[in-house]
Amino acid sequence: MILHCYFQPKAANDEIVGIHGDRLKIRITAPPVDGKANDHIIKWFSKLFKVPKGDIEILQGELGRQKTLRICSPKVVPIEFLPKELLAEKDSPNQIFR
Repeated sequence: MILHCYFQPKAANDEIVGIHGDRLKIRITAPPVDGKANDHIIKWFSKLFKVPKGDIEILQGELGRQKTLRICSPKVVPIEFLPKELLAEKDSPNQIFR
């Protein structure tokens, strides 16, 4: 599974917020310093998708807020964490999930 995301670091909570352009906007608590945000993303997503940390890879955007992630063979797709606007018929989640 490939996810196109926009991350907002130093947030109060880890949460999926909504859509930012053509990406999924996600707030994370980690600061964008010394790779802490990337490590936090990998750890959090491994819990969400119930996969080992090694099955999550940052394909693009390692140093920026816009990242493309690959999640290999997710055991769970956490639909309950997605904003309602993604689940509506008028919006296409295929824009974000490929």
